[in-house]
Amino acid sequence: MESEALVKEIVNLLESKKAEEITLIDVRKKVDYADFFIICSAHSTKHTQGICEFISLELEKLGIKPLGIEGLELGQWIVMDYETVILHIFYEPIRKIYALEELWGDLPFRKRQEKLQVPASQE
Repeated sequence: MESEALVKEIVNLLESKKAEEITLIDVRKKVDYADFFIICSAHSTKHTQGICEFISLELEKLGIKPLGIEGLELGQWIVMDYETVILHIFYEPIRKIYALEELWGDLPFRKRQEKLQVPASQE
């Protein structure tokens, strides 16, 4: 699945599970290991774990498995690596501490309120 299509699928799944503050960062011009980062928040560690498990199950139905999942046990910061798309699911207080958006602040990003649209391929 192309990275743009995967992003759309993941964002739709996140919205259906009530993930909060969904942010998409296009990292294609900055790194060679991924095309997009998706960052979202959840209101509890159980919510982060539930989102992760839901995303994993729904994408497996489409034949898409993550290269790895880190942080599921504690549920404070879960990283799901789908090769070209890396999903960060944060428990809200932890997201504020790490402020990933600020680290990538020079790159284009969109928040959910802006009606997330995946940038077209830049080839």
